Amino acid sequence: MKKIVLIGDSIRQIGYGTPVSNRLSNEYEIWQPADNCRFAKYTLRGLWDWQEGIKGADIIHWNNGLWDVCELFGDGAFTPIDEYVDIMIRLARLLKQRATTVIFATTTPVRPENPHNKNSVIEAYNNALVPKLMEMGVVINDLYTPLSNDVYRYISDDLIHLSEDGISLATDMVEAVIRKEAEKLEYTEKTGYEAKKTSIIGAPV
Repeated sequence: MKKIVLIGDSIRQIGYGTPVSNRLSNEYEIWQPADNCRFAKYTLRGLWDWQEGIKGADIIHWNNGLWDVCELFGDGAFTPIDEYVDIMIRLARLLKQRATTVIFATTTPVRPENPHNKNSVIEAYNNALVPKLMEMGVVINDLYTPLSNDVYRYISDDLIHLSEDGISLATDMVEAVIRKEAEKLEYTEKTGYEAKKTSIIGAPV
């Protein structure tokens, strides 16, 4: 039985985490911390405390960002963008050592009235991070784009967390990407096939 680990902030903890677990638990072993994984550096520290739960993971689905982009004091985001990218790359390296497949879910949007989190900043952080994670072989689950299509439907009245419709959409997307990646792992195990890179003579590599 494949082991799936879900790591993330309250978008996971009080959002998609429980319904995804309910949908998959008959087919996969599911583990997620009870803790809100908060901001990137908190999650980095948490990897030590959660190591027994993470052990043996085949797939890790992970998100961090809303705490990092938050501006409370008028002096910039809680985690500056360069620091955020550096920590998230470090996290990705560590997670890839602990699971065959790592999936990153992009930071979700907020309603425009939110006084502390802005979608323009969220987009900037997603755009700075995602290409670097893709280069590392991290699978991207883009939650931001579909949720941003109708924030008044998908984001709750607290201006930041997922509404019931938002939870439903995110749950569908998280379940789908986990199933897809699990099927890839099962195919590889059954056939022994692994995709190999091909090169063209004279082409840059």
